[in-house]
Amino acid sequence: MALMNELKRRARHVVGPVLGCLLVGYFSYHAIEGDRGVRAYFKLDRDIAEAQATKDGVSAQRAALEARVAMLSPGSLDTDLLEERARIVLGFVPEDSLVVSTGQAPSSLLVGLTMVSARVQ
Repeated sequence: MALMNELKRRARHVVGPVLGCLLVGYFSYHAIEGDRGVRAYFKLDRDIAEAQATKDGVSAQRAALEARVAMLSPGSLDTDLLEERARIVLGFVPEDSLVVSTGQAPSSLLVGLTMVSARVQ
């Protein structure tokens, strides 16, 4: 009986600190590993940086395309660009020009250009 009383007396002094340590451990774990913990914050930060890099790349592509479209507007038509697009899309070559093929154009375009360049010579 004396042993049981001694255990109860000591247990009262141990239970409080043990429960306190368990609570601190529980909240510490969830502060690091939880849905809104430190690791989730760093992952979200990486995702934001990747999305920003993707946005910057797409913005640069859009600016380049807008610059090309601006060159095709009636107010500032670039004749060299127009001629280049006409040659590529239509296979058009002025009669007084000489065509030198590098073999990098599509074969259907090369056939059309070969016929035009043969006619010029």
